[in-house]
Amino acid sequence: MTFFSSDGAKITAEKIGSKINVTIDGKFFTSYIFSDDEKYPFFFPVNAPLSGGSVTSMRNAIYPHHSSLFFGCDLVNGGNYWQEGLERGRIISVNARIIRQGGDSAVIADECIWSRPGATSPVKDTRKYTITSPSPDLYQIDVEISMEMLMDVHILKTNHSLFSVRMAADLAVTNGGTMINAEGEVSEKETFGKRSAWIDFYGKRGCATEGVAIMQHPSNPWYPSPWFTRDYGFMSPTPMFWPENGEETFLKNGTRLLLRYRVLVHGGTHIEARIEQEFKKYSSGK
Repeated sequence: MTFFSSDGAKITAEKIGSKINVTIDGKFFTSYIFSDDEKYPFFFPVNAPLSGGSVTSMRNAIYPHHSSLFFGCDLVNGGNYWQEGLERGRIISVNARIIRQGGDSAVIADECIWSRPGATSPVKDTRKYTITSPSPDLYQIDVEISMEMLMDVHILKTNHSLFSVRMAADLAVTNGGTMINAEGEVSEKETFGKRSAWIDFYGKRGCATEGVAIMQHPSNPWYPSPWFTRDYGFMSPTPMFWPENGEETFLKNGTRLLLRYRVLVHGGTHIEARIEQEFKKYSSGK
């Protein structure tokens, strides 16, 4: 896959302690955080190109387990790799590193073990994040996560699963923001449980409108997954909440899953940001 930045944006990454900090044309964009006291690796903040403020939030008082832009899962062979409580399970980064930086893209790679005390690790995964800036008002993160089952894995029905984003409070539907899917359905009432290739979530900040869209790649298992959405500012394509047998998702020992997503942090509405056209590019391999 070829990546390019039409405006020649220079993207740099620097590893400092348990963070990898990414800048776009000298402006801080995001940090990939993988410290030992966290439940799982995640990105925070995820700063928008117009205001420079984060489109995501974390450590919400009601849902402290929502950590910005993240990947995890609950109810995996008796472990919890999503909610607070490190003793219940953790996704541990063992090899976070920068593959490329300094040109028109930055590439971060990681290897992770799903671990909890007294239990054999059920899953290991490898991750690659490619960060580009196709235009001055669009930042892009291409996500590839390859999961390998180290034993027979049973994931009980759960809404706490896989790739997710917790929006900044000021962009929430409850505060006047917009959440819309590829079919034009809006808000939690219309998008919850619906299968869709993408959802965009955006709102007004002063004179600017900005937000974040998540796209599922057509090659993903369960594509297009139904979405778990909340008007207070949460969205996740979540197949484990709608398992085929109604009870659990079973993955046999040795099964490998490749999950791919594209995150677009953008200025403007979904129309102005051309989200549908951007999805067509993504699905065609651009």
